Amino acid sequence: MTPALDPVVAHATASALAAVFLLAGLGKLRDPALFRATVDNYRLLPEPLVAAFAWLLPLAECAAGVLLFADGTRATGSLLAALLLVLVSIAIAVNIRRGRTHLDCGCGLGTEVPIGPGLLVRNAVLVAAALLLLLPVAPRATVWLDLLAALFLALFLFGLQALATALLAQHARLQSLRNLP
Repeated sequence: MTPALDPVVAHATASALAAVFLLAGLGKLRDPALFRATVDNYRLLPEPLVAAFAWLLPLAECAAGVLLFADGTRATGSLLAALLLVLVSIAIAVNIRRGRTHLDCGCGLGTEVPIGPGLLVRNAVLVAAALLLLLPVAPRATVWLDLLAALFLALFLFGLQALATALLAQHARLQSLRNLP
C-alpha cells in the first residue's frame, strides 16, 4: 500500500514552502545588485554568467512558489523547489569546504545568514518537505475545519523555518561575541 498524505498536511506543507520560495525570490528581486554581488562572492560561476544566474534564480524560486499552491502543479513545484535547494546547498557546501564561511547565504529573506553546516541542515529539511509533497494525497473530503487547520499548520511550519533562519543568523553573532576578550 502506497503511503498517502492527509490533505491538511499536504496543503499546509505546500503553502509554507510556497511562502518561503516566494518571499526568497521576491527578496532577491527587490535588490538585484546586492544579490548579484552575493552570487559573485560565492566564486563558482564565470563572470559572464553571474548576472544571468542572479536574475534567473529568483525567478525560478518565484515559479516554484506559485507552482506549489495549486494541486495540479504541486508536483512540478515540489521538484523545482527541491532542485533549487540542492543546487544552492552544493554552492554552500563548496564554499564551506573552501573555508569561506563568512559569506552571506543570499537567502533573500531579509536576514543576513552566514553559510555553515546549520544552513545545510535547514535546506535538507526543506528538501525533505518538498519531496514529501510528491506522495499522493489521501482521497477524503475536507471541511472548513480542515482548511482552518491547514492554515494554522502552514503558519506554524513557516514560522519554524523563519525561526531556524533567525537562529542561524544569531548563532554567528553570538559566536563572535563569545570570542571577544
